[in-house]
Amino acid sequence: MSPIFDCRDEAQLLAGMRNARQAIGRGDLIVIPTDTVYGVAADAFSPTAVQRLLDAKGRGRNQPPPVLIGSKETLTALAESVPEPVQRLVDAFWPGGLTIVLPAQPSLVWDLGETQGTVAVRMPEGRVVLELLAETGPLAVSSANLTGRDAAISALDAEKMLGDSVAVYLADGMSKNGIASTIVDATSLVRRGADDGEGVVRILRHGVVTREQLHEVLGDLLEPEEQPESEQPASEPQQDGDS
Repeated sequence: MSPIFDCRDEAQLLAGMRNARQAIGRGDLIVIPTDTVYGVAADAFSPTAVQRLLDAKGRGRNQPPPVLIGSKETLTALAESVPEPVQRLVDAFWPGGLTIVLPAQPSLVWDLGETQGTVAVRMPEGRVVLELLAETGPLAVSSANLTGRDAAISALDAEKMLGDSVAVYLADGMSKNGIASTIVDATSLVRRGADDGEGVVRILRHGVVTREQLHEVLGDLLEPEEQPESEQPASEPQQDGDS
């Protein structure tokens, strides 16, 4: 049975962080608390580890995991470029519950799945996750649940679903709000002029950061709100529970 470390206890925190770092180094999976929901994490630069993450969740390569980073500066190393409106989003909502999709840096050697040349990045809030990211570097992280099930809001919830497919569980009580991050697509700000790019930011998933908050920062660069369902074509599938 995989160990669960209660990070509210300083002794368990130290032991848990050590075990978590070692597990990531081996290419194993860990469960970590974030400011949204609990996440299952793998070394973003290990294709084998990322595939383990997808397999553990029962998820295909067509649903690549986002990447969590420990500092705002790391975004420039992962994204092809960071347009000024995206920098405004970063300054307003990081660390916090906003995941931003951008074209990935072409020089990156990794395989997150069928990303279409993009990467979804977030800097989370929380002592445990940020300290871990500072030591491991970027982690591929998805919500700690089986696909189709509710996201875990405690380490025990995650353990019931993921079991021994995860090597180490880091616990930090119940999730603060149990609401996943908001995901926005800012790729067209970089690919302006491309056939499919209109130079706006699209909301892919509604979450902890509201449309109103995004509009305060972006103004008209935020794509207009969707029409009522009866007036629009069927919507594209929504990304399954990422933290």
